[in-house]
Amino acid sequence: MELKEFVQNIAAQFDETDTSVFAADTKFRDFEEWSSLTALSIIAMIDEKYHVTFQGDDIRNSSSINDLFEIVKSRMG
Repeated sequence: MELKEFVQNIAAQFDETDTSVFAADTKFRDFEEWSSLTALSIIAMIDEKYHVTFQGDDIRNSSSINDLFEIVKSRMG
């Protein structure tokens, strides 16, 4: 799993925000379109693409995309 690809996969969950603004240090919850539905989309994407169980608390305890990446990386077999 590469960080660049992970950032792109997170960016794809945001319909209204240009993907060029996403980076590892992006504070994903600061976007105007952030919502519980976006959080669910991220959880589903992580499960589907990385086969990692992710929960709402994981998102709440993360501030940047890199934080999410580190959690997923730590849970991959």
